Amino acid sequence: MPDYGHDIQFGYFLIPDASDPQGVLETALLTDRLGYDLLAVQDHPYQRRHLDTLSLLAVIIGQTERIDVMQDVGNVPLRPPAVFAKAAASLDLLSGGRFKAGLGAGGFLEPAAAMGAPALTPGESLEALEEAVTIMRASWNGERSVRFDGRHYRLNGFHPGPQPAHPIEVWLGAAKPRALKLTGRVADGWAAPLMQYVPPAGAAQAQAVIDAAARDAGREARDIRRLYNVPGEFVASAPAPASDADEAIAGPPDHWADVLTHLALAYGFSTFALIAPPDPKMLHTFIEEVAPQVRDRVAVARG
Repeated sequence: MPDYGHDIQFGYFLIPDASDPQGVLETALLTDRLGYDLLAVQDHPYQRRHLDTLSLLAVIIGQTERIDVMQDVGNVPLRPPAVFAKAAASLDLLSGGRFKAGLGAGGFLEPAAAMGAPALTPGESLEALEEAVTIMRASWNGERSVRFDGRHYRLNGFHPGPQPAHPIEVWLGAAKPRALKLTGRVADGWAAPLMQYVPPAGAAQAQAVIDAAARDAGREARDIRRLYNVPGEFVASAPAPASDADEAIAGPPDHWADVLTHLALAYGFSTFALIAPPDPKMLHTFIEEVAPQVRDRVAVARG
């Protein structure tokens, strides 16, 4: 896969653990102080052990200064799109333009239905997601009145607002062909599933589907940024050679830099969200030792 030329960014995948709300907040604030680009927060509203992600993000943006935030990814079936659009615009205004809309069709449809979401098939949930993206963008573009007559959502001239501080990017979480094609048609970014679910070889195939769909829609493949959720650990022992079947990264910082540079140049990923326990030492190592090496190596390779 090609290098799409995007700037390289680094994030942390935060679990909104309701058993330790203060610890969750402290981790979020640490990533901001350390210079992370993105805080990507898991969003499963039906998970009783999780804080509500949008509520958590509101607290985080009120106490941080520079880090962008997003759901990785948001459960659309449980959040009506016009209401979510208002919440997203509000968070964007309150943060000075630091909110991204990470969205998904809802990978766990039965728990969502048990919580009151429409009982949809996977195919119907993707139809609803596409309608939701249309509604959200119409809500953010300054229209005084929005009407929409879809199969899953109907809006009869509601008045959207407020407008966000900046054009909110829509990042879709997708793994299967139909969802990947939707990403290529309408999204600003792809939030790839966790590395253990979609290892690099599978990600390469997914990228090709996204790129083809983008071209069919009259877009450029580089219009879409690519985020990889990367689990792993830092260990001193000599690592095995990186493989396209790898499900995690294990090794010293130099090995991590090798792998992430390869994923950027060969597969087109430009944002890497670290999945690891909220250990301050690991957070320091990732952003202070791995990130600079990857940025430098990619810059050199690009000439």
